[in-house]
Amino acid sequence: MILVGVDVGGTFTDLVLAETGTGRTVIHKVSTTPADPSQGVVDGILGLCGIAGVAPGAVGHVLHGTTIATNAALEHRGAECGMITTRGYRDVLHIGRHQRPEHYSIQQRIPWQATPLVKRRHRHVVTERLIPPTGAVLVPLAEEEVREAALALKAAGIASIAIGFLFSYLNPAHERRARDIVKEVHPEAFVSLSSDIAPQFREFERFTTTAMNAFIGPPVRDYVARLEGRMKESGLTADLHIMGSNGGVATAKMVGERPVITMLSGPAAGVLGGVWAGALSGRDNLITFDIGGTSADIGIVTGGRFAEATARDTWIAGFPLLTPMIDIHTIGAGGGSIAHVDAGGAFRVGPRSAGAVPGPAAYGRGGTLPTVTDANVVLGRLDPGNFLGGAMSLDVAAARAVIARFAETVKLSVEQAALGILTIINANMANAIRSRTVQKGIDPRGHSLVAFGGAGPLHAVEVAQALGIAEVLVPPAPGITSAMGLLTTDLRYDAVRTCFQVSGALDLARIEAAFADMEREIAAQFAADGVAPADMGFARAGDLRYVGQGYELRVAFGASADAALAAFHAQHRAEYGHAFPDSAVEIVNLRVTGTGARPKLGTPPPQEGGSLAAALVRSGPVVFREGTAETPFYRRDLLPVGEAIPGPCIVLQTDSTTVVPPGCTLLAEAAGNLIIKV
Repeated sequence: MILVGVDVGGTFTDLVLAETGTGRTVIHKVSTTPADPSQGVVDGILGLCGIAGVAPGAVGHVLHGTTIATNAALEHRGAECGMITTRGYRDVLHIGRHQRPEHYSIQQRIPWQATPLVKRRHRHVVTERLIPPTGAVLVPLAEEEVREAALALKAAGIASIAIGFLFSYLNPAHERRARDIVKEVHPEAFVSLSSDIAPQFREFERFTTTAMNAFIGPPVRDYVARLEGRMKESGLTADLHIMGSNGGVATAKMVGERPVITMLSGPAAGVLGGVWAGALSGRDNLITFDIGGTSADIGIVTGGRFAEATARDTWIAGFPLLTPMIDIHTIGAGGGSIAHVDAGGAFRVGPRSAGAVPGPAAYGRGGTLPTVTDANVVLGRLDPGNFLGGAMSLDVAAARAVIARFAETVKLSVEQAALGILTIINANMANAIRSRTVQKGIDPRGHSLVAFGGAGPLHAVEVAQALGIAEVLVPPAPGITSAMGLLTTDLRYDAVRTCFQVSGALDLARIEAAFADMEREIAAQFAADGVAPADMGFARAGDLRYVGQGYELRVAFGASADAALAAFHAQHRAEYGHAFPDSAVEIVNLRVTGTGARPKLGTPPPQEGGSLAAALVRSGPVVFREGTAETPFYRRDLLPVGEAIPGPCIVLQTDSTTVVPPGCTLLAEAAGNLIIKV
């Protein structure tokens, strides 16, 4: 079986081809095509097939990580959409929870008010009412009002409609009937139901998630359709699956209907790739550190399991979303991040990026602003003749010129300005890791820092030093690790039901019935996707809290409800430093995660290595914080296996460059990873 993983980043599109039977992998990297990423994806796959000597028609599965949904939200370039909701609740999307992003600021931008997903004039109300706890009908749906609302939205040119009714998470009947009516009078509309997208309590978050699905739906749907069309035209008959935010992949059809599940598609694949690489070296406590051209993504893995975001932490572009996501923290820090002086005269780096076009000045595409990549070139940390394995040459003069102009502004020498850029960007990334570890009670010193992305290994050691982390792990193909992560997972779908119950009075039959219903729902979807029953797996979980608390913690539902309650107390103590075993616990939501087994990337064959003499490409001066040092540049594939190599040194490979500063030690493992002792 031949698998292809494709991860589209802000600057480059990364690709990997894997043969599941032989363990052979082939990697490729092409420039992203921002105007239409599907063009770069297909061109990259065809180029990869050519390198591997494989006919396009022989590829069985293409697994894709995309930023289309995320970018549409961040840039607020989604569809003009409308909403139909319960009378009296037209302004839930605007009011929110009377919580402001910045508690003490009297001048702040509130995203759901400044850039609403649905403009007020396109929010229509209809008469209907369901009531808890069962979702019984108190007021029937006024079907003619739904018809009038749909016709009004159609006349206004609205082609994407969100439907969200009060308490529909208990009974979806009114929303489903409203959808049928909308489709009767506006058949081309993209319709999103809150009872399908986020069937759980909290009206503001549920309505917002549904509105986000409507907002990004048409762009994502159209992108997936274009990609499938280009693949077929190019002779690629492979099944297309797209990475979801939950750490699994979904079919193109599922993504076309529920695009909100792909909000962190690319970064999620990076965490999985980091887990795969850590397993090669027997490490399961990891901080994944993925730096591309535009951003740095940070994930925490404990005991081989990645952390999942809670309802209070799941925000994209300033909007709260009720959709399962790996807990990933993203900051604007990458190779293309631009150095500048802000209005207060402070030296800053990022979050604005030079992107793929024009990119850093060193790329020779007309870039005129100083970037992190340009700083690395000026300091000698990138080899101009061996960038992307020699496929691309770096323009040292152009990089030096833009850094020199910036150096005049900040009154530093060229080298000092370049070091300053790296010092600031590394401090920003170290602070971001602290926010996900130290501030959550996790000691980062007990973890290995897994560095990948095109720029991760360039910066990882200095970031690790700032955090007191003793070990940096660089995967076999760091620049392609997110693409490789796509090939390590299964189909994964999630279902949720709100089911309020309190310990001491649990209705175990109702709990079991809810779990069984969700498992049947997911199994039916898997069956439609062609997954055999033997390849299906299900995991149960619940969102629990002490009675009176505002937010929940997610715990596994194992052998019994008592075990889940005990797990909640333990997790509460780990999260907050205390627990109340004698207090009543409330079950809020029940969840099922279903997995459908898929072919996966295997363990790479052991590396044979070579010798330092054979690996040496050249030596040259490189500027480090400790000063300028004559530094050897080595080819990674020829490094001796198991031999400790003292720093400073630079390790070159097609998809990335690894910097080993003075005082550190490098070890190439037979398993394929590089281990740097800091």
